[in-house]
Amino acid sequence: MKIALGVSGGIAAYKAAEIVRLLQERGVRVQVIMTQAAQEFIRPLTFAALSGEKVITGMFSPGEEQEPNISSAIEHIAVAQSIDALVVAPATADILAHFAQGIATDFLTTLYLATTAPVVVAPAMNVNMWNQAATQANMEILRKRGVKIVEPGSGYLACGMTGAGRLAENEAIVAAVLEALGASQDLSGETVLITAGPTREKIDPVRYLTNRSSGRMGYALAEAALRRGARVLLVSGPTSLTAPGGAEMTRVESAEEMRRAMLDLLSQATIVIMTAAVSDYRVKVAADQKIKRKGAMALDLEPTPDILKEITSHKTSQIVIGFAAETTNVLESARQKLIAKNLDAIVVNDVSREGVGFDSERNAVTIISRHEGEVVEVPETTKWDVAQRVLDQVVRLREHRKSAVKA
Repeated sequence: MKIALGVSGGIAAYKAAEIVRLLQERGVRVQVIMTQAAQEFIRPLTFAALSGEKVITGMFSPGEEQEPNISSAIEHIAVAQSIDALVVAPATADILAHFAQGIATDFLTTLYLATTAPVVVAPAMNVNMWNQAATQANMEILRKRGVKIVEPGSGYLACGMTGAGRLAENEAIVAAVLEALGASQDLSGETVLITAGPTREKIDPVRYLTNRSSGRMGYALAEAALRRGARVLLVSGPTSLTAPGGAEMTRVESAEEMRRAMLDLLSQATIVIMTAAVSDYRVKVAADQKIKRKGAMALDLEPTPDILKEITSHKTSQIVIGFAAETTNVLESARQKLIAKNLDAIVVNDVSREGVGFDSERNAVTIISRHEGEVVEVPETTKWDVAQRVLDQVVRLREHRKSAVKA
């Protein structure tokens, strides 16, 4: 998910830097757009360093005022099409008036007209400006158009007056953004420990045993859990993926390294989701030097540690979800694993199907829960949607457990 964060000119502009950080912790990419007035209060370099994204400060790139090029002239259209929400914090009376009246005089106001994404504004201004009939009329226009207003708070203002007009608390703004993105905060307070990707078991210095797992499912779960308010601990085997911003990463190579990392982190977790495709076997004794090709060769293999079973034997009150990739007797094999590994639920997919599972952006799964044998079918969709359905089931399991304790 990516948002555009508009920063307009006001003393509260410095607070937008913290909003960038809080959104990144929840896995949201942020591109900052600054008005000319905002740059008098805080420098673009601050936002560039925090966000890792280009900060847009005008309709045209520096030095292009005389001879603007086509790419910069239509950049507002490109940004409008790439974002999942437009957020303005702080939003001055001037910006709100431009939005309400459809007046486009700079990049931010032009972007507002060009985007079809949800819009969230957090007003901040002098109390008299906020109470002014023109401002309130503009706010009413924006509300009727579906713009989400994060109401300003009351208190001592920078101008020396006291009253409404103070920028809302950052957490309230972030919560409104996540709501606009369709991410509830139902995992707030939880710590979710997730494994992702394959493992590699060394044969010699240049060869290893592994599998086709890309890690996409685990990374999607990590990003989704972040957006739903959780702290995320991600233990990842080798992948080419970029970790979601805000996830606390532990990178591992082998099954044994993953086992040690999981046991070290388990006590911090309230929810454990094991999506990693851990190698089932490893070479008993890996060669110190490259094995030369001499014809047929046999490898002496032994089982790797059963991390999932060991986690459930050490768990206290954690909810533990396992994943199973099957090719035959899919549901029956998953139910057996659910019981044998003492899991709260298992997510199973048929990896013999073309276009889903390994090496794919899409998946189709069945979620089987121990609670009354509940079965949830998730037809083929994106791994992001699958991640949301899995977390929905986690929330249900948590509520079932709370109800059982009360009873």
